[in-house]
Amino acid sequence: MNETLKTILSRRSIRRFKEEQIKDEELQAILEAGKFAPSAMNQQPWHFTVVQNKELLQKINEVCRAAFLKSGIKNFEDRAKAENFTIFYNAPTFIIVSADAKAIAPQNDGSLALGYMFLAAESLDIGSCWIHALNLVLTSETGEALKKELGIPEGYIPVGSGAFGYKGIQQPSPAPRKENTVNIIK
Repeated sequence: MNETLKTILSRRSIRRFKEEQIKDEELQAILEAGKFAPSAMNQQPWHFTVVQNKELLQKINEVCRAAFLKSGIKNFEDRAKAENFTIFYNAPTFIIVSADAKAIAPQNDGSLALGYMFLAAESLDIGSCWIHALNLVLTSETGEALKKELGIPEGYIPVGSGAFGYKGIQQPSPAPRKENTVNIIK
């Protein structure tokens, strides 16, 4: 099996990270991979916001906690009540992907870019985890101020975000794959 397929098949969501920050060269490689994701009509409508500042990470976490507590979604509310609540599992690097709302397929393009970043991270033995809950915050009134503070361009919509860092746990085993998910028509 080639290295690309090994990386794809071995990648798992990591939810425990070491405190040590990833190296700048690794971050740049991850971001470059995101920039090379396919996009509808090659529009490349994405914008990547990288947060490594501990105070800003804490602020994002507290804004998310407040939004979860007011969400009316029991699972979110229960999670936010936990003393050790962290939206991004204490990862030292948090990457938010937004995309131009006027693009042909901003959600798809941004998702692919984030997926490419996850695979690049895995190839570098860096853990990652998709964090979708931030979208709940960034699409709210409270989130508008946070979007400005984060430098997310006007007219861009949040697609998803990822927690990145050195793995603080052993690589989990894969969950069984669902059956009957493929039709081949020849």
